Amino acid sequence: QKLASLCYKKLSMSKKNSNVSLKDDFKKSKVFSNIFFNFTQKLDSLNQKKYLVAVSGGPDSLALVALSRAYSIYKKIKIHYVLVDHNIRKNSGKESKKVKKLLKKNKIDLKIFVNKRKIVKNIQAEAREARYEILLNYCKKHRIKILITAHNLEDQVETFFMRLSRGSGLKGLSSMRTLSKISPQVSLFRPLLDTKKIFIIKISKSVFGTYVKDPSNHNQKFLRTKVRNLKKPLEKSGIKYDQIFRSIKNLSISKDTLDQYLSKTYKELIKREKKEIFINYKKYSKLNKDTKIALINESIKQLRKNYYDLRSKKVENLIKNLSNKNFKKSTLGGCIFFKKRENLCLKLEKS
Repeated sequence: QKLASLCYKKLSMSKKNSNVSLKDDFKKSKVFSNIFFNFTQKLDSLNQKKYLVAVSGGPDSLALVALSRAYSIYKKIKIHYVLVDHNIRKNSGKESKKVKKLLKKNKIDLKIFVNKRKIVKNIQAEAREARYEILLNYCKKHRIKILITAHNLEDQVETFFMRLSRGSGLKGLSSMRTLSKISPQVSLFRPLLDTKKIFIIKISKSVFGTYVKDPSNHNQKFLRTKVRNLKKPLEKSGIKYDQIFRSIKNLSISKDTLDQYLSKTYKELIKREKKEIFINYKKYSKLNKDTKIALINESIKQLRKNYYDLRSKKVENLIKNLSNKNFKKSTLGGCIFFKKRENLCLKLEKS
């Protein structure tokens, strides 16, 4: 808390940055002070001179803007702020300009990028992919190694329920990690994963006085919206989000133990030669299902140089096909799978 108080003092003393003062409500609140102190400790552990903050205009991202701005003044480091206009909804452009104007009042420079890619099918997934592509390109251009997002405790629990509904195993149910690699050069950092949304909204209102409401958050065709609406009935029945969050943390610890085993297995079974990967199929066939799925995902990621696992169901279908005596070849995740002597092989599909 001393660190937080010092930051507030610096903010109030600096005429140049007086407009980004976190105000008396933020300064006097013990909860807010603790949130800022924890935020500071987390960023200190990364020891970077510059960061990119992903902004949307919602309460989560504006609270992140406030915390990161205070941190940047205290540490005298550079933080970039970028908003991606997905260009899906009619008023998205106006909303983006509203957020830019709001941040400009607080001496914060917001860069806006408009997505040019057509999004027609899986709207949320495709929009997320386009957003990260733009953010990663920005990181690459400005040599930024850490991208920060405002995912919070409720987001974490919602992700858990969504993956539970899809039949995910341990890896999926351990949900989002605080720090994860999303490209060879860039890591994704989520410092607010253990912070409740109620406090995030209060920080956003205290600092900026308002925030942008995204109507898609109430669209019932999206699974996340349906899951979000379960919170009140669940908590009324005694199932608290705090308890579920603790379970997620325990699953994450178990996943770390499993990852150590998987890493050893990868080294024993996977070999790479030029543009092909070879998996010892005899040893592979003796593994349990979860390990088989993890190994297939790891092989694809190594070959395609991406950092996201495929849906378990798709990998399970491939594994089922592999056991068929008449199996010749199959495609999955942009790769072709085929057998060559005692090995299961994969190479990139030709585009």
